[in-house]
Amino acid sequence: MAVAEIIVDVPTMQTNRPFEYMIPDTLSDVVVPGMRVEVPFGRGKRKIQGFVMKVKDQSDFQGKLKPISRVIDLKPVLSTEMLDLSSWLADRTYSFQISCLQTMLPSVMRAKYKQFVIPVVADDPEVMNLLQGKPTFEITNQIDDETVKLINRLRKDEKVDIQYVVENQAVQVKRQAVTTDLNVIQLHEAKSQLRANAKSQIKLLEFLADNLNDLPVEFNVLEKDYGISRAAIKTAEKNKLVKVVEVTKLRKPVGITPEKTTKLALTDEQQVAVDQITESIENQTPQTFLIEGVTGSGKTEVYLQTIEKALQQDKTALMLVPEISLTPQMVNRVVGRFGDQVAVLHSGLSNGERYDEWTRIENHDVKVVVGARSAVFAPLNHIGLIIIDEEHEASYKQDDNPRYHARDVALWRAQVNKCPVVLGSATPSLESRARAEKGVYKLIRMKKRINNQVLPHVHIVDMRDAENSAVKGDFSPALKAGLEKTLADHNQAIVLLNRRGYSSFMMCRECGFVLKCPNCDVSLTYHKDLGKMKCHYCGHEEPVPKICPNCHSTKIGFYGTGTQNIEQQLNDLFPEARVLRMDVDTTRRKGAHAKILKQFGQHKADILLGTQMIAKGLDFPDVTLVGVINADTTLSLADFRASERTFQLLTQVSGRAGRAEKTGHVIIQTFNPDHYAIKDAAKQDYETFFKQEMYLRHQSNYTPYYFTTLISVANQDEGKTLKQSYWLKKQLQTALSKDAILLGPSPTMISRKQNKYYYQIIVKYKHEPQLHQRLLEILNETQADAKNGFTIAIDNEPQHID
Repeated sequence: MAVAEIIVDVPTMQTNRPFEYMIPDTLSDVVVPGMRVEVPFGRGKRKIQGFVMKVKDQSDFQGKLKPISRVIDLKPVLSTEMLDLSSWLADRTYSFQISCLQTMLPSVMRAKYKQFVIPVVADDPEVMNLLQGKPTFEITNQIDDETVKLINRLRKDEKVDIQYVVENQAVQVKRQAVTTDLNVIQLHEAKSQLRANAKSQIKLLEFLADNLNDLPVEFNVLEKDYGISRAAIKTAEKNKLVKVVEVTKLRKPVGITPEKTTKLALTDEQQVAVDQITESIENQTPQTFLIEGVTGSGKTEVYLQTIEKALQQDKTALMLVPEISLTPQMVNRVVGRFGDQVAVLHSGLSNGERYDEWTRIENHDVKVVVGARSAVFAPLNHIGLIIIDEEHEASYKQDDNPRYHARDVALWRAQVNKCPVVLGSATPSLESRARAEKGVYKLIRMKKRINNQVLPHVHIVDMRDAENSAVKGDFSPALKAGLEKTLADHNQAIVLLNRRGYSSFMMCRECGFVLKCPNCDVSLTYHKDLGKMKCHYCGHEEPVPKICPNCHSTKIGFYGTGTQNIEQQLNDLFPEARVLRMDVDTTRRKGAHAKILKQFGQHKADILLGTQMIAKGLDFPDVTLVGVINADTTLSLADFRASERTFQLLTQVSGRAGRAEKTGHVIIQTFNPDHYAIKDAAKQDYETFFKQEMYLRHQSNYTPYYFTTLISVANQDEGKTLKQSYWLKKQLQTALSKDAILLGPSPTMISRKQNKYYYQIIVKYKHEPQLHQRLLEILNETQADAKNGFTIAIDNEPQHID
């Protein structure tokens, strides 16, 4: 009797323990690890979904095992590597294995979808019998096990394939295409019988004879590339020389229009980096390299040439880029170098596009994957190189379950695949740089820009002095003059504001009342384009009040600075200048991000204004000025990483200036000109910043000197939240030594969100052998509390501590 170990999806009571189910004889050849199946669960007739983790010959269970009801997939959706990764990930992130398994699949496969059998060998008798004259065969709950067995056998023999189609979504794009049943001799014979003036038909038959192995070919390809008209195709069809069929077209993600590029000559520093990484690829050693390279030092070319080395070894490559800087520029450089061998995965893709890309990877049609955080789970085989660009970015850490860091997953996959990991940044995270200091990572420094261009000159403007504090608006005389000169020289400028929206909040000037969100402990943000007050935490919105709800005064003011406000000021100061705004609001529509950057690259704008999304990865040769407004916004956050984030942001955005032959200038406006993060960023002096910040982290017992775990509790009743928090603290105390530091419970910075009160406990430690097991016990024991409205989360190495 064959038995399957299955991780089941029971939302109310999850567990990482697999359940055993009997595999019916009719499905014995079908059920394999990595498939999803439907199984009965509990005493009733309830059916739930599960993932097959293992198949074995017998069970130690003495009772009667329930049988698997049906298979959901007819081929494994996850490889053995991914199944092993899910076990490690659940343990590492204190989450349930089912959520790890589901995270690895594209959302299309988690939604309601249909499955179709697509013929690969159309003239096979069994395939023809299955299809019954239809182009595809739909797999439904009603098909019997014998048919399932047949489909599975045909799939293994590569006579059919399985495709998923999301219900109510046009996932598949159909195109008309041409094929033929005639062989080369018959085609030439048919051509000889045509009239000499039937040029288009002659051209068609010649094309078919030369490309017989590449059929079917789409109508628009024949029309556009070979000048063969639709009329000629229709005539040939009427004469039974060709057949017109429908083909499924895999979408190309929006905004990718690369020109073919070739590899560039390397500088000495780049050559050293490429040589070291190549040696690791060839020797199959899972070494981790940290490239610390100033902005413009040519890290991308190092990535591209090492990817090429991996492909030459018949391996694949994975490149992660943070979502915020997954710019079309970066993607175009990779696709421009490796063409159709590249798949792209990021949140800007539609479900259909994302599934198409995932299918191409799974079918081994591509060798290189470029994507944001979740692309670390791409179903690549034989990985020869993993690259994480801008490795310091906080967006590599997932905010909800499973709370994984893409870097940790990449390091795990590198061990399994015996390949190097390359972490690159101008401003590495303190954790990565500390590991390099200890020799855990191999540090590669790139101190020069590739064209030997000097780093931009940075001018810090003290907004507290008399000249600047008297200014109305947000532009100091120095920044105004800098913009005037840039525009006069017909160059371009980037203006960064560390905020979004028009104004941050509404306040009554009579009584001081601030309009707050009814569900969260935050003020509502004024969005001018929507004409509404909006909460950025729960989405609550309401009309802009005409009178104060508290004292009924009409003296209502809007305070704070947003991108729309700055855009208005730029238009007033420089009416001739063409300004493009790039923030969360202007990039909501699909492809908007790519469109704005393309316009700026084509010189259809003089000033690019934006939030943090314009700070990284952009390379425009004519940008000679970068202006930063409110440089210290991030410094005022109650977060131990505030200085590090400020330094990184200012260094990155400064690096956008003077990247080609023209000299770059940066003007940073700040109320904290003496802060070390701002002074060091102005000099792009990472080493001095690193030493100062490490000293302060050591004094405060923060990472990288201590490991940190954050446990948060939320409930609609503040008293219950506090009581549960103290119970959790007591549970933790029994597992900790006197060397551990236990802080809290304390309310989070925004103590109420979406009508729930949030409290948190922080554990700092160096070596606590019992803590891991206790946290896993807490994870299991607190599941029942979810029914009582509690949300309890465990975050290993959090990126933010409020």
